[in-house]
Amino acid sequence: MKTSFRLFFLSFLFFLFTPSTAFSLPDSFTGTVVEVLEGDTIKVLYKGKLINVRLSFIDCPERGQAYGREAMEFTAMMAHSGPVRVDVNTVNSAGRVSAEVTLMDAGFNINRELVKAGFAWWHGKSSDDASYGDLEKIARKMKIGLWKEESPTPPWEFKDKAHGQ
Repeated sequence: MKTSFRLFFLSFLFFLFTPSTAFSLPDSFTGTVVEVLEGDTIKVLYKGKLINVRLSFIDCPERGQAYGREAMEFTAMMAHSGPVRVDVNTVNSAGRVSAEVTLMDAGFNINRELVKAGFAWWHGKSSDDASYGDLEKIARKMKIGLWKEESPTPPWEFKDKAHGQ
């Protein structure tokens, strides 16, 4: 009896503390942003669950990188202004969601607004939506946000340097 109880208890703990892939998400849902982890990563409260959401098609500067703090503050300012609609693109095996996130009240797409404000690169490899590229070109031309710099370091290069690659 003790062994079966232990097995049940361990199974219960595993279920309790493991991100649930059984908790299925709809293609689109509304929720409240409760935390901004980075410029392109947020936590959304949906039906009592915290969902990690990576903003699709863009890449913001990392923490500790030039404009990383500004990108994070910009996202926080937008995301905490009301409920959001999350349009899911993918969910990985760890349950991390990649999505476009739109402010319900204002209709602003946070992903696009970050690119437009010069706080994110368009990640063309993950999207064939050229409108993101157009927004980036305009921000570059206007020299706003990180485009004030002559040649800003993309976050993927910054991460490689940080990891000694």
